[in-house]
Amino acid sequence: MKIQEYTVSRHNFEECMKCTVCTVYCPVLQVNPAYPGPKQAGPDGERLRLKNPYFFNYALKYCMNCKRCEVACPSGVQVADLIQAARIQYSHDAPKLRDRILASTDLMGSLARPFAPIVNGVTGLGVTRSVLDATLQIDHRRVFPKYSGRSFEAWLRRREKEQAAFDEQVAYFHGCYVNYNYPQLGKDLVKVLNALGVGVQLLDKEKCCGIAYITNGMSDQAARHAAHNVAVLRKAVEDKGLKVVTTSSTCTLTLRDEYPNLLNIDNAAVRDSVLLATRYIYERLEQGAELHFRKDFHLKVAYHTPCHLERLGWGVFSERLLRMIPGVEFTLLDSACCGIAGTYGFKKENYAASQAIGEPLFEQIRSINPEVVACDCETCKWQIEMSTDYPVRHPVSILAEALE
Repeated sequence: MKIQEYTVSRHNFEECMKCTVCTVYCPVLQVNPAYPGPKQAGPDGERLRLKNPYFFNYALKYCMNCKRCEVACPSGVQVADLIQAARIQYSHDAPKLRDRILASTDLMGSLARPFAPIVNGVTGLGVTRSVLDATLQIDHRRVFPKYSGRSFEAWLRRREKEQAAFDEQVAYFHGCYVNYNYPQLGKDLVKVLNALGVGVQLLDKEKCCGIAYITNGMSDQAARHAAHNVAVLRKAVEDKGLKVVTTSSTCTLTLRDEYPNLLNIDNAAVRDSVLLATRYIYERLEQGAELHFRKDFHLKVAYHTPCHLERLGWGVFSERLLRMIPGVEFTLLDSACCGIAGTYGFKKENYAASQAIGEPLFEQIRSINPEVVACDCETCKWQIEMSTDYPVRHPVSILAEALE
């Protein structure tokens, strides 16, 4: 028996006062009756799991790790971390082939990039999506993101000397999305930072942040990526004295919080130096730097704060940057989850719940009828564009377009 081994929790479940606020704010519980909710799955479940690990509940897989329960909790309980940690510790089911494919973003991006036009064309076919639905249970209604034929890393390497000429420097954790799917976002960031007098450097062989591995039951692979990335970040932060900027809200949360909280990877030496790009840009402007905007720029923007950015508490920086652009007609959308949660919404068993969770957000966007939706999360972008037909752009890209 292993019961005596599970007597201590690394998470603060004892501080739960059973107010059920987290249950009210859980988007999954509103649409999926099979999920017991964050209070029952998190603090309540932890009490049972510490007595006997066989109390592990397989309904925990329905948690999206959106962190909205943690944002709502008045006691600061790490509810989502409790649930994800329980999945890591107690679940012994091997990941499906589908889960391995969805989680292996670096591998799939590297394989797809040389054949991007073909891959994009094939994955866009209805027959391809039907086959993936029947064989891998990737829902046929899900639209796949497009791959780029050229990587962002290759683009920036060709400009190393140009970027090194700036007196101020930052390192950029671009993530899989910018490198393999949408290099333009990285180019837009370089344009904005250069306008602030800051040069941009690549990190030394970064890997995927690992969040898809965590949520797909591959914590060992996630921990290896985390250890590698922390070593890479230390070279930039400690050896070069650089700040590290990111453009993905989920990558930011993972690098800063999921590494120590879920994977037990010590990132204390670099955590405070990892900043979302919009926070870094806003702080530079607060310190006296200037950006000069076009006088003819006009855009009706509705801003969606991603769940992970709400957990960080940094959505205010993206909001304020967008508001300061002359000619932007700005609307802040209500706090809501889009429903995709990374790879969660790609899975056949989750697709209906994913769309139902996002529907209130989609309806608000339609009622506002913006020219563009702004958002700091790539998977939110995919979900909103697929579900509403409105284009979604990163706040950094809107800044870049508005510059003189």
